Amino acid sequence: MINESRLLNDANSFFLQKDFEKAMFIYAQLSSTFKDNKEYPIYALFCDIASEDEEKALSLYDYFSVVKEESLDEAIRYVEDIIDAYDGDIDKMMEVLKDLSLSTVDALDAIKYEDFKKLINSRGSFRIAFEDIMFSTKVAIENKDDFFDFVTKLIDNDFNNTAYTYLDGFNEYFAYDDEIEKLYKRLEEKNFAANN
Repeated sequence: MINESRLLNDANSFFLQKDFEKAMFIYAQLSSTFKDNKEYPIYALFCDIASEDEEKALSLYDYFSVVKEESLDEAIRYVEDIIDAYDGDIDKMMEVLKDLSLSTVDALDAIKYEDFKKLINSRGSFRIAFEDIMFSTKVAIENKDDFFDFVTKLIDNDFNNTAYTYLDGFNEYFAYDDEIEKLYKRLEEKNFAANN
């Protein structure tokens, strides 16, 4: 008898450790064994995307993990739209971009954290504001306090992989900083809790 949830946990664990081949193998096994489950093929897609762009795959995984708790169908539809857009479907790409409500954000490659905080206020929550920009825009962090505030909010809103990406990217600047250590520890605890 296959232990479905254990296999999924193993696959997710491999994915988060960036061992995409092992993750893909297990997701494919789950997809073929449980043909009615719409979630497993999406995870396999993330592994495929990771072969070209790890950061994008991890961000999509984060987004999907958060949104599927509210609506699996909506999460799948959004991911499929994003993937179609990246595959060159111009109409889909325009649709996805139109969905990002603030055109000023769409046009930028980066948004200052100060402006991002205004976006949070106008959108009503960090999660919604971050979802608006996560695939089109980077958040430009200009000081240490903003960095810690931003990463803390990412962790609070379950964007754990994205938080890791920011921590790893800035680690050399803030090496041996107590706050960095605390944030890594919080992420480890969240991942441990999620996997057990």
